[in-house]
Amino acid sequence: MSEHERRIVPRQGPDLDLDGDIPKYWFGGDAFKTRFFDAMSLLFPEGEKFFITCVRDFRDQIDDPELAAQVKDFTYQEGQHGMVHTRFNNRLKAQGIAVDEILENQKRIMFGTFRKRFSRRFTLAQTAAAEHLTAMMAHGFFNGELFADADPRIRAMYAWHAVEEIEHKAVAFDVYKRVAKGGYGTRIAAMMMTSFTFPFHVFLIMRHMFKVDGVKNPGRVWLKGLWWLYGPGGLYPRLMRSYLTYYKPGFHPWQHGDLSVYELWNDSFERNGGDAIGAADAVMAATRQRAAA
Repeated sequence: MSEHERRIVPRQGPDLDLDGDIPKYWFGGDAFKTRFFDAMSLLFPEGEKFFITCVRDFRDQIDDPELAAQVKDFTYQEGQHGMVHTRFNNRLKAQGIAVDEILENQKRIMFGTFRKRFSRRFTLAQTAAAEHLTAMMAHGFFNGELFADADPRIRAMYAWHAVEEIEHKAVAFDVYKRVAKGGYGTRIAAMMMTSFTFPFHVFLIMRHMFKVDGVKNPGRVWLKGLWWLYGPGGLYPRLMRSYLTYYKPGFHPWQHGDLSVYELWNDSFERNGGDAIGAADAVMAATRQRAAA
């Protein structure tokens, strides 16, 4: 995708009937897979606020009108993500999940610890690292049939979120490099820290969810689920090459990532009047067709 073709579209968050009859284990009845994505969703609203704040720290120093416009659109998209995931998280609260307590703890860590103890440049580097991780997952999660067994509404929510993560994946990085003048060492230290803290918090939330659910044989559920995540051919090993590119000194987000799924989703979404479920289903059908060919 050439530079002039890259665009950040300030879409309004889709109405996906997240208050409807979505099964508790909406991912093919699988407790681990469902709660893995539920836990990530739970973290997004406060996480998006943190990202917006860290990028805005340098907003007044941006003298490139194009980058300034990208920051504005990045802020809008992240705000929409927070609102949609908050609606989804209200489902979790109704299931007995301690959503408010978890979010308050997350807020204390990010705003009460990270932003008080680390420099503004470092917290921006944390944001750039997190944006790479989410964009990496966005590029990878919809290649193949990962979400084939998922409820169409949740699949559509994550597909929409993934598309927008791809669109703005370079914004925090560009502000870090071009405006904050951040160096390689800080960028890598922030990535190593984020690579540990993000899954650690997801797993802690999942442990709480399994306890609330009264999951039987939780050890077996964890072993099977962690194999799905980390075993040969698992979700994370498939993304490892993309992850490691961040450690190259000359890395830039737009050097990497297959855009075919993004383009397919975007074309379907625009042709069908903003139908997020239809766009996600079109991606699903195309990946099945590709796998069968």
